[in-house]
Amino acid sequence: MNIQNILADLGIQDYNPGVMIGAEAFGSGASIESHSPVDGKRIASLSTATAEDYERVMNAASEAFVEWRKWTAPQRGEVVRQYGEALRAKKESLGALVSYEMGKSYQEGLGEVQEMIDICDFAVGQSRQLYGLTMHSERPNHRMYEQYHPLGVVGIISAFNFPVAVWCWNTALAWIAGDVCVWKPSEKAPLCSIACQHIWNEVAEANDLPAGTSCIVNGDYTVGEMMTADGRVPLVSATGSIRMGKIVAQAVAARLGRSLLELGGNNAIIITPEADLKMVIPATVFGAVGTCGQRCTSTRRLIIHSSIYDKVRDQLTQAYKQIRIGDPLDENNHVGPLIDTDAVAQYERALEAVVEQGGSVLVSGGRLEGSGYESGCYVKPAIAEVTNDLEIVQHETFAPILYLMKYDTLDEAIALQNGVVQGLSSAIMTNNVREAEAFLSCAGSDCGIANVNIGTSGAEIGGAFGGEKETGGGRESGSDAWKAYMRRQTNTINYGSDLPLAQGIKFDL
Repeated sequence: MNIQNILADLGIQDYNPGVMIGAEAFGSGASIESHSPVDGKRIASLSTATAEDYERVMNAASEAFVEWRKWTAPQRGEVVRQYGEALRAKKESLGALVSYEMGKSYQEGLGEVQEMIDICDFAVGQSRQLYGLTMHSERPNHRMYEQYHPLGVVGIISAFNFPVAVWCWNTALAWIAGDVCVWKPSEKAPLCSIACQHIWNEVAEANDLPAGTSCIVNGDYTVGEMMTADGRVPLVSATGSIRMGKIVAQAVAARLGRSLLELGGNNAIIITPEADLKMVIPATVFGAVGTCGQRCTSTRRLIIHSSIYDKVRDQLTQAYKQIRIGDPLDENNHVGPLIDTDAVAQYERALEAVVEQGGSVLVSGGRLEGSGYESGCYVKPAIAEVTNDLEIVQHETFAPILYLMKYDTLDEAIALQNGVVQGLSSAIMTNNVREAEAFLSCAGSDCGIANVNIGTSGAEIGGAFGGEKETGGGRESGSDAWKAYMRRQTNTINYGSDLPLAQGIKFDL
């Protein structure tokens, strides 16, 4: 796979202006370089946004909103449909860039672009279904109803692990809602944003869209701070760590804005004696090592019934011996690198903490060195035997470390599953309908996502994606997540010749 050809196909140059108002590209801030964790090589560099650059973007976005909101929702949906088609044409190239810049497998890179395509398809349908409600009025000759209107400028702060899909989850719905979008991508995978914008620009030009409908402001956390403090951004959608999310939430709340937060996960699978182990092992392994453990839905904890603990542990140990680690663009490999050497250092500290806090390492990890691992970002997926109360287990480590623990009753297992501050994804593996329904009940999993006989990772776009507790409470993608990008309005129409007041109040003049 020729990376230079891929970059050329996506319009990536050796140096790229990192601020874009539609096709207008500029950026007077410091340059950042993108290095691939795959081989450590420099891919390209780009400029970042200064405060003045950000102001230009916000002015353009605000102007574009005035025009874009007047397009009918189906007209906006047609534009999003065309963007989905443009993504289909660039799927292989964009998927390869995602894989090379971020480090996930090529198949996962393709899957991420497919998520973009899928949410565009979903949004097209949703553009004709921005439903309100009608209510009967207590007053004669009155009609009441609800409708939804666009919010304005939606700010999107995305993370490195899904450098294109999560932006599109937000943007496709925001666009059909009538909003315009300003995207602050992760500085660890900035080139993906430039590629997405280039693909969008072709569609925007063909439809004579206002330039500020889609904007990019690359840069570090200071750019995010500008956005979260900006009263012109009624909604900030932020994906990242719990620490980052708390900062965003406080800044946006201080100006009474809205925040949509998708934060950390500490996801568990409960394995009952009635589970089909042929399904348990692949679901667990993919959940734990897919994207090198850098998904917010990655499986971190495996809660196994004591009667089958040894059997599951031994089968997992054997399965881990078959994992192939290396260049993620080579489809023979299962696992690519971590995003950078800082992530490797955190992974190593976590394994040290397991032992220091009383756990034991069952499948040893470690940094890989030698031919093919020159970037210093490759590690071995590890398994540790722990109890749920260890401090390191309570913390989300963005790396391929799987924690095993035992339980004796289902109530105990559910308590262990819920016994962390995060509340994103969860699963139970069982063929017992009573166990499955108990897990899904109000006394079961406290997560935003609860699955039966599938793993914690790999959500479809049709359902609302998000979690509870310190995961932030946000919902993106499917179901009625579109409502987050709109404002609700209640309307009352008097078509009579009298003016009766509600609650029977009399006010005669």
